[in-house]
Amino acid sequence: MSGRTATLGPVTVPSLGVHVGAREDDANPILEAAESGADGVQIFLADPQGWKTPKEHPHAAELRSGELDVYVHAPYIVNVATTNNRIRIPSRKLLVTHAGAAAALGAKGLIVHGGHVLAKDDPAVGFDNWRKAFARQQEEGGFPLPILIENTAGGDNAMTRTLEAIARLWDEVGEFGAGFVLDTCHAHASGLDMDTVVDDIRGITGRIDLVHCNNSRDEAGSGRDRHAPLLGGEIPSDTLIDIVRAAGAPVILETPGGPPERGEEIAFLRAALS
Repeated sequence: MSGRTATLGPVTVPSLGVHVGAREDDANPILEAAESGADGVQIFLADPQGWKTPKEHPHAAELRSGELDVYVHAPYIVNVATTNNRIRIPSRKLLVTHAGAAAALGAKGLIVHGGHVLAKDDPAVGFDNWRKAFARQQEEGGFPLPILIENTAGGDNAMTRTLEAIARLWDEVGEFGAGFVLDTCHAHASGLDMDTVVDDIRGITGRIDLVHCNNSRDEAGSGRDRHAPLLGGEIPSDTLIDIVRAAGAPVILETPGGPPERGEEIAFLRAALS
């Protein structure tokens, strides 16, 4: 899967997008993208901390008919890996309903965090629960758009924090065409080698479908998921540029601020990549 690209001379610059807040915030993703100079947007279709079924986005018609690359992020609470049935079963259902709503919007993918199991659990159960989620949906004809699983920053029993865990997960879900989102803040916080992370991930998954290009407020290996402005964190800007260039995938900024700040970051990325 690939997003649109803009060609500047002999160099191809990936689609550069911005995350826009939850639909309850009444934000206009089309306007924010335009004001940021972005090619794409990432949005929520419901409260990111709630279990509500997604409703049609208030700007759905414009998003479907427009030229923006659209990505939808599933609620943060979705955890299909857990052994807790009161979370796992609703999570699986919510993943399916958000996938349908995202596809109806014309989105290029649905992003979901890898999740985790409890400290007392065998992580193998979590990886198997992911496999079951894909296998059961496959029996219903499969997901209507790519499911893009994102690496996470912390948690000893997380499914996508370490390269070893990602490899175990891909052994279970790779056959179903699962996609991968590389979050640079999460990679830094989890202690991954930022100089080799693109090759390391590709060596496991065979793909990187989207980059969440975020800086970090904390030191490497902290396990803390605290995003910083693109040029104002602990990750050197040259490292972020190298990762984006090597990944060759569409980019979404989840950095703090609004169009003024994001506009400067989009301009910086375009200039650095051209």
